[in-house]
Amino acid sequence: MTVYFGTPERNTEDPLISIVVPALNEALNLSVVLPQLPQVHEVILVDGGSVDGTVMAARRALPSIVTVLQTRKGKGNALAAGFARVTGDIVVMFDADGSADPAEIVRFVEALKAGADFAKGSRFTAGGGSADITTVRRAGNAFLNGVFNLGFRTRYTDLCYGYNAFWADLIPLLDLPEHSAPPPGNGKMVWGDGFEIETVINCRFAAAKVSITEVPSVEKLRMFGESNLRAVHDGIRVLRTLFTEWRRARGVRRMERKLAEPSVAKTAPAGTRIAA
Repeated sequence: MTVYFGTPERNTEDPLISIVVPALNEALNLSVVLPQLPQVHEVILVDGGSVDGTVMAARRALPSIVTVLQTRKGKGNALAAGFARVTGDIVVMFDADGSADPAEIVRFVEALKAGADFAKGSRFTAGGGSADITTVRRAGNAFLNGVFNLGFRTRYTDLCYGYNAFWADLIPLLDLPEHSAPPPGNGKMVWGDGFEIETVINCRFAAAKVSITEVPSVEKLRMFGESNLRAVHDGIRVLRTLFTEWRRARGVRRMERKLAEPSVAKTAPAGTRIAA
């Protein structure tokens, strides 16, 4: 468990941007999307074992791209592997399927430069929207978002959305599963390795009480191929994640109260983190 003690000194004038792109069999989409990205410090592609030439297509489309092969399965493991490779000041989570608009990256960066720790993309705030969400997914997201707001005392509008950005110095705060560890022998997915990753990130930042700003975002249609998302199965996994993270957050609050005691607070300067 990691407890956050304020904002460290950051390069808010001209921050280096790292874009992390998890991908599984997205060769056609990346051939279109990658050339549209703005010029940034680095673009990190994390491949989940694609068989369609995803890595080769990415390197052709963007020769400077950094490629990482994830150890286990799942979007969560891919993002954790990408975060571990980041060398910039700001991390942008960017889907490979063409649903995210590269032109919106500036919105996320500006929100962070203006003082936010976490710029949370939302399809359901003013200026946002979606051309891809189904009726079932919309209803499920609304329900899960309500549970999230109730449990974490927040007022956000979009829980299950993967277009987000945050300062790279907050990566340790997320305390994600070790990305390089081998998969378990029982064949099950490690908790946090799946599509619940956006929920985990939202919950942990909310529990740590970092500064969060919602950024309007318009989700476009996937260009090629089929989504790996399974609405009902992954929705249940997200619901389980919410309850798990709520219990974890209670432990964080207890730790914060303990560290707020005078004898502890004197030894905890702003910008430090204490792991327990």
